[in-house]
Amino acid sequence: MKTASLTKSLEYNESKPAVIVLMDTDSSREIRIAMKKGQVMKEHKTPFPIVVEIFEGEITFGVKGNLHNLVKGDLIQLEGNVPHDLKAEADSTIRLTLSKSDTAERVKDVARKSS
Repeated sequence: MKTASLTKSLEYNESKPAVIVLMDTDSSREIRIAMKKGQVMKEHKTPFPIVVEIFEGEITFGVKGNLHNLVKGDLIQLEGNVPHDLKAEADSTIRLTLSKSDTAERVKDVARKSS
C-alpha cells in the first residue's frame, strides 16, 4: 500500500508551475502540478495517454487549438501525441496520471521551458 496527499506540503513556485511526483505505482505515475494564476505550460505532447484532474482551481486546457475551461472536479483524458497546453485562470492544483512508460522529468522540462 502507498499513500500520498494532493494538499500536504503544497507549494507554488512564483516563476513556473511546481511539479512533484506524488506516487510511483506498477502501472502509473501520479504527479501534482501547482500553478499560480496566470502561469502557463506551453504546448507540448507525450507519446503516452494521460489523465488530468483539476483538484482545485480553474484552468484553460487547449487541445489542438480548441480551448476547454476546466474547474475543480473536472477530468480530461488524452491519447498520446496530442498537442495540448494549460493556463491557470486561478491558483490551481492539478493531478496528472502518467503511463509508467512516461517520465516525470519530461513534465518538469515542460514547466521549466514555459516560464
